[in-house]
Amino acid sequence: MAPRSSFFSSFGAALICLLVVAGRFLTATANDVESDDDDSPKLPGCSNKFQLVKVENWVNGTKGNTYVGISARFGTSLPKEASNAQKYSAILTNPSNCCSNSSTDIRNSFALAKRGDCAFTAKAEVAESNGALGLLVINDDEELYKMVCSDNDTSINITIPVVMIPKSAGEKLINSLNNNEKVEVLLYSPYRPIVDASAIFLWLMAVGTIIISSLWPEFISCEQIDEQYNQLTTPKNGGNNNNRQDNDNEKEILEINAKGALVFIVAASAFLLLLFYFMSAWFVWLLIILFCIGGTEGMHVCLVSVISRFCKECGQKTVIVPIFGEVLLLSVIVLPFSASFAIIWAIFQHNSFAWIGQDILGICLMITVLQMTRLPNIRVASALLSCAFIYDIFWVFISPLIFHQSVMIAVARGDSAGGESIPMLLKIPRFFDAWGGYDMIGFGDILFPGLLVAFSYRYDRANKKGLRNGYFLWLTIGYAFGLFLTYLALYLMDGQGQPALLYLVPCTLGLIVVMGWLRGELNDLWNYGRSQLDSTPDGEI
Repeated sequence: MAPRSSFFSSFGAALICLLVVAGRFLTATANDVESDDDDSPKLPGCSNKFQLVKVENWVNGTKGNTYVGISARFGTSLPKEASNAQKYSAILTNPSNCCSNSSTDIRNSFALAKRGDCAFTAKAEVAESNGALGLLVINDDEELYKMVCSDNDTSINITIPVVMIPKSAGEKLINSLNNNEKVEVLLYSPYRPIVDASAIFLWLMAVGTIIISSLWPEFISCEQIDEQYNQLTTPKNGGNNNNRQDNDNEKEILEINAKGALVFIVAASAFLLLLFYFMSAWFVWLLIILFCIGGTEGMHVCLVSVISRFCKECGQKTVIVPIFGEVLLLSVIVLPFSASFAIIWAIFQHNSFAWIGQDILGICLMITVLQMTRLPNIRVASALLSCAFIYDIFWVFISPLIFHQSVMIAVARGDSAGGESIPMLLKIPRFFDAWGGYDMIGFGDILFPGLLVAFSYRYDRANKKGLRNGYFLWLTIGYAFGLFLTYLALYLMDGQGQPALLYLVPCTLGLIVVMGWLRGELNDLWNYGRSQLDSTPDGEI
């Protein structure tokens, strides 16, 4: 008896939609600062590059949390290393907006002022004229707004560093000062690489997941692929156990059709808007629960398949389980282990090591999804990937014209998620970045092209093509190159979030269409399996 994915059979389509959509926008990660003032004037004395700043603080000699700020377009630069920076007392100006001379002595200290009532340059000039060695501007929001100059600022000569910090950080410093506690700050701005070396490992994980998923049916599950593409057909003779077993396995395969691809993208857009307007911590926790359920089943299916592949006897023993009937004994053992793994990850998801468990669950889930969901031909692939291509571009680059901000980036930033993050992505720490953080890729940027790459492998095997005269090798290289272009664009665009499918679709779908046309096989690729699909509509989405 082959292991069955009963969960995916009944719940698969809905779960795939949620996981792919939720995992799509996360690749388009947001910047650390607002970017609505990139066209601000660059004048003499006001042409600095915006840089993130680490703000360390001590209250009565006890070190507190390190806050993140952003430097202004004007003022002097901060040192790159903490060892080269100096610790200064922080003093709140009076008035607190620092729009006029302060009645408190701020000489030889860092002035602390609230945003508003006058220009940023005016605050800096007042602070400098009163003897301050620097200025910390407290924003009225948690976002870090870029402090720029106006067209009226004709002569700017500010020689102190000016840094904005979030509202919550400023309020904590003000509370300490109001309690007559001594507050000291130390500011420095470490270099932050746009692309970290850890991106190489993420690139390998994404490409490797697609390769393993494509090879999985033949080399792990030991499925046979013949010239008739028999995965798409329903056996006419259902009179023996083997045929019934094969039929059961085939029913678990969801064949995507062109109409389903269009409906999917519409549903994806609706779900994205739902997240945009109603994102909250409980909604994210709902997605975390779904991820744990899907990850549990994905790990269960993968482990059972691998163990059964190398231990034939383990994959043959069955037991009777109430409600479920006859199931593999191996499944009864593996499923609790997989569920425990997912639960432990959910409990410790905020720990520094949790990314390992998340990636394991995510890879197992994607391998399973790519086994149960298949593209029948290039006609359907073109509909699905073209819609996904337009979806990416619209919600990242065009949506600001309608919603006044990028919907996909706003959702990716998750301002209203209560500190929770959506787990439908692979991520790896930025090991060589002083700022830390993660490089990430959403599930959708692996699953969408992965469906096409997996189809190319099945097509090659069914038509007895080798590596060089087939399509699988070249589409795998195309996907790897498209992902490289995504990181290159991320670097060239100075870290601005990039929709990966903008580069992946031309490098995969475009490649197979061009190669098929040059080889004279485009018509066969376009209509492959149509006759079988037309006669067996069951199992399509």
